[in-house]
Amino acid sequence: MAEPQAPELTPGQISVLQKLLTAGFQFTVIEHITRQLPVEKNGFVALLDPAEGMLKLFGQIGYRVGEGVGMLVDRGGQSAFVWKKQEAEATPELLAAYHRLREEITEILNAASEV
Repeated sequence: MAEPQAPELTPGQISVLQKLLTAGFQFTVIEHITRQLPVEKNGFVALLDPAEGMLKLFGQIGYRVGEGVGMLVDRGGQSAFVWKKQEAEATPELLAAYHRLREEITEILNAASEV
């Protein structure tokens, strides 16, 4: 099987990645993800899609659960980050951190698109 090729990035995309690193994000690896660029901060993982010369948020931000990344789901009024059969309760503190991080990454990506 051929090794996945890393996407070629534009100088603008590289600049955005540098801003994310400065803001405390780290590059991470998710085994089955080859097209998007995973970044992580405080246990939260965002996938960035290098499309059309920009970086765009791909899907929703997830949270590390076991060996995977859980997505935020609502189960009858109870929120949790779920990955396969594992889950982490979405406490008020965790939800607040999720919303802050989503706002932070959105601001960085939107600022780059306005240049």
